[in-house]
Amino acid sequence: MSVFRISISTIVAILAGIVVMLMVSSHIVLSLLTQATIYAVFAVGLGILLRQNGHASFGHALFFGLAGYAMAIILRLDLMPAEAAVVVTLLGMGVFAFLIGLVMVRVPGIAFSMLTLAVGQMGYLTISRSRGWTGGADGMGIDWPARLFGFTQAQLLQPSTWFLICWVVLVVVIALLTLLLRGRFGAVTEAVRDNEERARFIGISTVLPRAVIFALSAMVTGLSGVLAGFNTGFISPESLHWSLSGMMLMMVIVGGFKVLWGPALGAAAYFLLKDVLGEFASHWMAIFGVVLITVIVFSPTGIAGALQRLLGANNNAKPQHAIGINEHSTEA
Repeated sequence: MSVFRISISTIVAILAGIVVMLMVSSHIVLSLLTQATIYAVFAVGLGILLRQNGHASFGHALFFGLAGYAMAIILRLDLMPAEAAVVVTLLGMGVFAFLIGLVMVRVPGIAFSMLTLAVGQMGYLTISRSRGWTGGADGMGIDWPARLFGFTQAQLLQPSTWFLICWVVLVVVIALLTLLLRGRFGAVTEAVRDNEERARFIGISTVLPRAVIFALSAMVTGLSGVLAGFNTGFISPESLHWSLSGMMLMMVIVGGFKVLWGPALGAAAYFLLKDVLGEFASHWMAIFGVVLITVIVFSPTGIAGALQRLLGANNNAKPQHAIGINEHSTEA
């Protein structure tokens, strides 16, 4: 996909969000769509890790919750402008994830998942017991800034405005990740993912690219945590719990992580089922579990993969992992 096509797709997607904002007059529906969009950003962040590193994380809610708490504490102490606080928070999530990633990405398979689970739960317990800083199990409120990136507080509190901001963030994140992963860096990480031993043999460092992907995934997840904190005006330790990571992993699998927008589609499907089935079934999660099993059995690449096959998008596409290895083999 060329830069021109990505730009056109981005503009079309943003226009689609504007149309939805104008067509939906209910504040309740807009609030639900905003929540789904925020969790779609989370799902995209987790999907990058699974797509580029081949690793499943059960502790990614750590970055989601920590970002919310970092914003709440910075704003409460009035340490810097809100815009700077957002940037510092995201960079902090990236640096923190990169440092622990240098150790964690060396662990393969299920051991990596269990390690992320352990680290995530350590963060959950630490936040829960740090009552002086975080309010402990009671959580803490987030003070809305008077202005944020040119928007006044009154504008930001409008459901339609906040939905559009979250939607634009989701679309831009997917577009930027597409541009990044279509280049050499994406090919390198795919080569390491598919055959780490061969990648080392042709001179590719394997730990550093994996750690960078882990950090990038954490930053996108942290961005969703910042949006969620502003959306609710509140943050609690439950936002770091492993159950949230598990729920997000289900969204990623249902949507499909082979394409960048697949996890976002999975988040939309999750919230659609939750809202529709919640009206008729008290155990709607069991129904979603059946959907998850069905997708895994009949379409391992998720809903996005099924749509691609239906539209014939992969008829002339070459396997990406082969391209990554061959390109770097030639350069070596």
